[in-house]
Amino acid sequence: MKKYSYIIIDNDAESVLKTRIVAEGFSELTFIGSATNYQQGLNLVLEYKPSFVFLEIDSENSSGNLSLAFVGELYRYLSVVPKIIVTTLKKDLAFDAIQYGVFDYILKPLTHVDLVKTLLKLEKLTIESKTQKNAEVESSVDVVKENPLEAQIMPLKEEMNTISVEEETPIIVKEVQVPQIIEQPLILCIKSYGDYRYMNAADICYFQADNNSTDIYLSSGEMVTAFKTLKHFESILVHPFIRIHNSYIINQNYISRIHNGNSVCYIKNSPKKVPFSKTYKANVDLIIANFSAGNYIEV
Repeated sequence: MKKYSYIIIDNDAESVLKTRIVAEGFSELTFIGSATNYQQGLNLVLEYKPSFVFLEIDSENSSGNLSLAFVGELYRYLSVVPKIIVTTLKKDLAFDAIQYGVFDYILKPLTHVDLVKTLLKLEKLTIESKTQKNAEVESSVDVVKENPLEAQIMPLKEEMNTISVEEETPIIVKEVQVPQIIEQPLILCIKSYGDYRYMNAADICYFQADNNSTDIYLSSGEMVTAFKTLKHFESILVHPFIRIHNSYIINQNYISRIHNGNSVCYIKNSPKKVPFSKTYKANVDLIIANFSAGNYIEV
C-alpha cells in the first residue's frame, strides 16, 4: 500500500483537530505536522515536501495571512508542488482555487467520505498515467514488430551509442540553436461595464483598499480604481505582491527602504510611504529575507 504524508495549515485549532481525526482513519496517510500561519506553513512544506497539504484559504481570523497566494509561493521553490486540498467554509473561492491548480476543494467540516473521494481521485489519476506510459511502450514495440528491419538496426544504434570516443575519429557535432522560451508578463485587466483597462502587473507599485473598491497605484504616478476588494486581489496575486497591512498590498520590487521603527515601506522614486501593521509583520520579514537571499551585500 502506497503511503502519503500530509500537513495541515489552518489557524483554527479545532478545525486542525477535526481534519486530523478524519485523516487518521486512513492507514495510507501519515501526519507530519500542522501550522497556523503562512510562514510556518511554508517552512514546513519546504522542509518535509509532503504528498498532501490541507490548506485553509479564508479563515475568520486573518492573522495567519492564509490565502491562495500560499500556493503561488510554493511554485517559487519546488519543481514538484504537493497536492493542495483546500478546506474552507465558503464555496465562492472555488473558481479562483481551480486557477491555482489545487487538487481538491472541500467545504468544512472534512468528512470521511470527502477523503475517500480525494484518494480515489488520486488513484484514478495514477492508473491513467501508468496506462498512458504502457500504451507508449506498446506502441514502440508494435513499430518493431511491423518493421523487422528496425529490429535489426536498433541493436546497432545502441552499440554506436556505447562506443568509446577514443576508439573513433573525432565527430564534428553541429550546434543546434534551441529556441528561447520567453516568459509572458502578467497583464491585469480591470473591467467595468464594457470598459477594459489593461496594465502590466510589473508596473504596479501597490494596492490600497477603499471600502469595497481598491485603488491601484502605478510606477508612472497614475492611479486606477477597481471595484474589487483588497482581499480579492490578495487571493489572485502571487510573488512579488504581498500584503503588509489591512489596507495595502505592495509590490516588493518597488520597495527602496523598510523602516521597522516607523512601520513603513518607502516606494522607489516616490515620496509615498506605505505603512505595515503588526498583523502582517511576518510578511515584511519575508520581504527582508527575500532581498537578503539574492545578489546582496549588507554594510
